[in-house]
Amino acid sequence: MRREIRKIGDKVLEGKGVGMKDVLPLLGTKGPDVLDLAAVANRVREEFNGNKIDLCSLLSVKSGKCPEDCAFCAQSAHYKTEAPVYPLMDIERIVEEAKEAQAKGTGRFCLITSGRELSDREFETILAALDRIRRETTLDLDCSLGTLSEERAESLRKVGVTRYNHNVETAESHFPQICSTHSFRDRVKTVEVLKERGFSVCCGGIIGLGESPQQRLELVFSLKQLGIDCIPFNILNPRPGTPLENSEPIPPMEVIKTISLFRLVLPKGTIKIAGGREANLRDLQSLALLAGANGLIVGNYLTTPGRNAEDDLTMVRDLGFKLGA
Repeated sequence: MRREIRKIGDKVLEGKGVGMKDVLPLLGTKGPDVLDLAAVANRVREEFNGNKIDLCSLLSVKSGKCPEDCAFCAQSAHYKTEAPVYPLMDIERIVEEAKEAQAKGTGRFCLITSGRELSDREFETILAALDRIRRETTLDLDCSLGTLSEERAESLRKVGVTRYNHNVETAESHFPQICSTHSFRDRVKTVEVLKERGFSVCCGGIIGLGESPQQRLELVFSLKQLGIDCIPFNILNPRPGTPLENSEPIPPMEVIKTISLFRLVLPKGTIKIAGGREANLRDLQSLALLAGANGLIVGNYLTTPGRNAEDDLTMVRDLGFKLGA
């Protein structure tokens, strides 16, 4: 297995892409060989992305009562959970949160809303808040507002948004098992609109939704086909009240292996370790950054708390990384 790992690593380092048949055997990596795989992925990360870690903060500006039935989501109106429910925040609160995020070392700030799409009034409020943040901070702007028309995409671009988050969540073959109110293709259509408008698209998914290891590879190759350059890598942290509340956690070293495989398939992308890292990786969070990842979501997530931002900054510094996209 070590020979196979080195062979594929050398191929990627030479600038040659890898296909499913190249990577599929590496799913059998076990024990100490996982560390060999991580080391090769880390070399690939350094070769194509340098020594910088991209930090991003999220702000859930509208929470709960989502009409979609995604099986992992505590904000779905289909399930009884303890997730917070509140309408769209006012502009002053949003701008204040952005300034606090910048003070903690974040370079990019993402506004996220629940639901498939916003009303016209809500969208105008978001635009006004983004304009204030652009003028009053140095943050790069990101949004995740559900499905997006070409007109709204253009409005976001004009106000200074450079990246839009719209995860495909899981492999296309597994998608019907986690959501019935919209399709994998619906999500891809929004990604295509964003790319046509010149946005950097932040698009990834969640592992631990009951998918097979092969389906995790299917997911990453879908992202490669879409030309995604920023990949949020989430690990399910089961929420009470959702259909997946009793899901078995993925072993930490299996998570590390999957991160490494994502890096080999997407050598030039920003692989950003996001929701569930504290619960699933625990003391191995730093190893994720030595296995090919080059980004972190810092602070809180949508319905769960994250780690203290200063602890993350200390981890990044201890590993010898620099901050910046």
